[in-house]
Amino acid sequence: MSEELTDRERLRYSRHILLDKVTEAGQIQLKSAHVAVIGCGGLGSPVLFYLAASGIGTLSFYDDDKVELSNLQRQILYKVNHLGQGKSLAAKKVLASLNNDIQLNPYNLRLSKDNIEAQLKEVDWVVDCSDNFATRYLLNQYCFDNGKVLISGAAQATSGQFGFFDYREQSACYACLFPETEQSREGLNCQNAGVMSPLLGMVGSMQAQAVCNAILGLQKGESFFVSIDALTLMQRRFALAKDPACKVCN
Repeated sequence: MSEELTDRERLRYSRHILLDKVTEAGQIQLKSAHVAVIGCGGLGSPVLFYLAASGIGTLSFYDDDKVELSNLQRQILYKVNHLGQGKSLAAKKVLASLNNDIQLNPYNLRLSKDNIEAQLKEVDWVVDCSDNFATRYLLNQYCFDNGKVLISGAAQATSGQFGFFDYREQSACYACLFPETEQSREGLNCQNAGVMSPLLGMVGSMQAQAVCNAILGLQKGESFFVSIDALTLMQRRFALAKDPACKVCN
């Protein structure tokens, strides 16, 4: 991909370029980045919208589900005419209508131990928007082993959260915060606990901002966790320390 911006891109991203924390050099960094988004649902929708709008040069996104009517309450990528279509392919259509200057790579598959290396080896940044602990633990192990940055989000009922894990440095990991147990694999999710629709946008927007911060070098070398209460609109941020008993990073 070109290391310069076209005149069209300078106009498109002019409000970014005006910022002293971005400038044209920063926009080129965003253009050069390859970000993977795992899950194109309630969290993946705002993440993908904002990353595409921000000019991330290459977006790879993964989901093996189809669009259902119950998704439309919160999965804002999709419209009624997408019902029955694969989420990743429907997402590409919508994102291409927003920004046709970036590379969009949709994958109608679920990541597993067998395919994760082939799928993510060229990716710089990984955004976990999945809805199950098995995928979260898989992504955490892979990103830790390969020194990638992981931004992992979740939301259920009226509570949301996201964690930033910089595995380019000596960082606490997702499993330090949520150790893997049989109970964790059987946790609540949107399907059995419900979720407030705008809460997904709150968490997903913060994940997208964290990705941009990391690419621009504004966030590096630390892990942190943010919790969000949709009813009080309060949020709290916690620094994270390694768990000496963690089976992943220790």
